[in-house]
Amino acid sequence: MNPILLDFPDKIESNRLYIRPCLPGDGPIVHDAIIHSAPELKKWLPFAKKEQPLEEVEENIRKSYSAFISREDIRLHIFRKSDDNFIGSTGFHRCDWEIPKVEIGYWIDTRYSGKGYMAEAVHRLTLFALDFFKANRIEIRCDDQNLASRRIPERLGYHLEGILRNDSVSVDDNNLLRNTCVFSLLSSEKDNFIINGERLFKSS
Repeated sequence: MNPILLDFPDKIESNRLYIRPCLPGDGPIVHDAIIHSAPELKKWLPFAKKEQPLEEVEENIRKSYSAFISREDIRLHIFRKSDDNFIGSTGFHRCDWEIPKVEIGYWIDTRYSGKGYMAEAVHRLTLFALDFFKANRIEIRCDDQNLASRRIPERLGYHLEGILRNDSVSVDDNNLLRNTCVFSLLSSEKDNFIINGERLFKSS
């Protein structure tokens, strides 16, 4: 597969959301979300550890957009259909196009947490990766103490392959060794995953 030749869609839609590639100019909405969500994000994500000026956020987005064009990394932004509000960031990372496999990462603006939005987005992106990329393997990794992040692959029917012990260092100032959960879904498990997803979102 030559990923550069893939005509990535302008947006990917689910019931309540649409997901599109990050774009130059997205800095203000992302910066605003980071500021409001910093107390939670800084527990888990290095970029949220220190306050970022708007210019730095915009610069990072433009670098991500460059990586998207070359398909080295695919950063995506999530919006709510009802009001076009930005609610979080996601994407396909650590892409290996020979297999192919991708890793889905995500964070949400805490003003929109607790509504099932991120589970809905990850569900839709999983189906997209299986269909569009013909992915044979999709991974989700998270700190084993990040219970909110863990619940998403658990609810969606991903398989917990294992926990990498002392795999990373905490992003806070304590520099404690942390464990990483590795969840996966294989293309052969697609049918069960779709059923799980329909059951999950029917009541949300």
